[in-house]
Amino acid sequence: MTKTIQGVVHGKVIELSEDLGLSEGQLVAVTVRVRQSDAEWGQGILRSAGVLADDPYWDSIMEKIQRSRKQSRRPPT
Repeated sequence: MTKTIQGVVHGKVIELSEDLGLSEGQLVAVTVRVRQSDAEWGQGILRSAGVLADDPYWDSIMEKIQRSRKQSRRPPT
């Protein structure tokens, strides 16, 4: 059985919004996906800000992208 149900995290416990109909002690496999709709606008970028700060290649990659954007894209006449 595969079913998608909403829930709320309380420490190590996830409180589900409805009964699964499973017996007590039943083994289950759980896949967790955080709902993005509850996050305030802009929170995603704030969570990822600085993730590449220590990447030794990031500056050179961004410089290459910047140079390529400045190149003329018009065909020669």
